Amino acid sequence: MIRYKFENKLDKEFATALRTRVNAYFQDNDIQRHANTKMIIKTISVLSMYLVPYFLLILGGFTNLWLLMGLWLFMGVGKAFIGTTIMHDSIHGSYFQKKSMNNLMTFSATIVGVDKLIWHIQHNVLHHTYTNIEHTDEDILPRFVFRYNTNQPHMWFHRFQHIYAPIFYCVPLLEWITTKDFIKVFDYRREGLIKKKDFPMELTKVILRKVFYWIVFLVLPVLLIPVPAWITILMIFASHCITGIMLAMIFQTAHVVEPAEFFLEEDEHVKHSWIVHQLRTTCNYGMDDKVLSWFLGGLNFQIEHHLFPDVCHVHYPAISKLVQQTVKEFNLPYFAFPSFGAAVASHFKHMKEMGSAKDLQVRSFQAT
Repeated sequence: MIRYKFENKLDKEFATALRTRVNAYFQDNDIQRHANTKMIIKTISVLSMYLVPYFLLILGGFTNLWLLMGLWLFMGVGKAFIGTTIMHDSIHGSYFQKKSMNNLMTFSATIVGVDKLIWHIQHNVLHHTYTNIEHTDEDILPRFVFRYNTNQPHMWFHRFQHIYAPIFYCVPLLEWITTKDFIKVFDYRREGLIKKKDFPMELTKVILRKVFYWIVFLVLPVLLIPVPAWITILMIFASHCITGIMLAMIFQTAHVVEPAEFFLEEDEHVKHSWIVHQLRTTCNYGMDDKVLSWFLGGLNFQIEHHLFPDVCHVHYPAISKLVQQTVKEFNLPYFAFPSFGAAVASHFKHMKEMGSAKDLQVRSFQAT
């Protein structure tokens, strides 16, 4: 895997001005960069959305299939919001300042079936560092069925990808809770992202965390819910599909949309700074929607998150004003959609365009 190097000597004035203003915001207002009371209340609320239905399912003795399905689907929604709020902040280290407390909150990844080590490497290390760079940002790997940008090969069936995408968006989470963590732990060892001396212990931890999830959230429901096992398994599958689609829409609308740029680098040198790279590859949406921001863990402020991943998301609305002011002064891009719906529409429009062969024809014409 290529470790790209950015030209960070560029845009130093912008980077300094932005950091100074954001730091001053916290200092002048005597505010910590980490979680506050609102975040604690949100954590309790979101965990309740996931765990209360779970305990009702395994202890309630319910047999009504509509009620059972409703509880499983509600769990799926709760699982998505745990991912966007508690898990996401804690694995970035932005939940608590105290490392031991922050590590405790990373257990939220285990209860939704995602291994925190693998997520940290794929998301924090690769995606945040090399956003939308081909072959390195795993969030835009084509996976054959999709074509996210013009640097990726075009297949005839990609013309339908904007139609079948929601079906396949169910798959990533199902991969996470079954095979992906085990495949990736070996991949990351080969690529040097997990040190060889640490690998046996890290592999053991991955296995133990996964087994815990399987026992608690698969085996126990099958054994304790008084309906046939195959019905419970189908409902679990439906629950994960809901979570998968929700997470796909939340994350895809931040980077796989029309304004965002994609890069295929010829060598390890990227010809612009990392901070500007984040502005060119990232989009916000629904910034004035407080309800959306609450449930999405501030991920609709994706620009602020990429620039300040060590800041708890509850502070993003405030610092976004500083980011907008600074990019305007330095004449830099700031992509934002007025609503979540507009971002979703742009994502599917982008997918439709990438599924077309027109861009191949244009590039062929230009090359001649």
